[in-house]
Amino acid sequence: QVQPVESGGGVVQAGGSLRLSCAASGRAFSTYTMGWFRQAPGKEREFVATISGRGGNIQYADSVKGRFTISRDNAKNTVYLQMNSLKPEDTAVYYCAAGGIVRTTAHSYDYWGQGTQVIVSS
Repeated sequence: QVQPVESGGGVVQAGGSLRLSCAASGRAFSTYTMGWFRQAPGKEREFVATISGRGGNIQYADSVKGRFTISRDNAKNTVYLQMNSLKPEDTAVYYCAAGGIVRTTAHSYDYWGQGTQVIVSS
């Protein structure tokens, strides 16, 4: 199993950028699909992006396409989420998760981090 730990959140002005990192302890990191989800206050957790074990299959939510980029470095057991052109509606707690297959639904992921807060001010 793996244990994801997110970092890189913070406060940024609209139009700015942030890069989130997720370091996963444990073995066989490259066999796990890694996903990013987010949850805004009063809303359900929603899918943001996912990447397969070797990076060949990537999917994004429509709301972040063209602005966010997911990537991974299996040598460092780390997955990244580069967020550009941030909007106030991107404000949320961002979670990293590990699972076995590439899916956009939260229940498909088995291991979750504690989350990192992103606040985008207008």
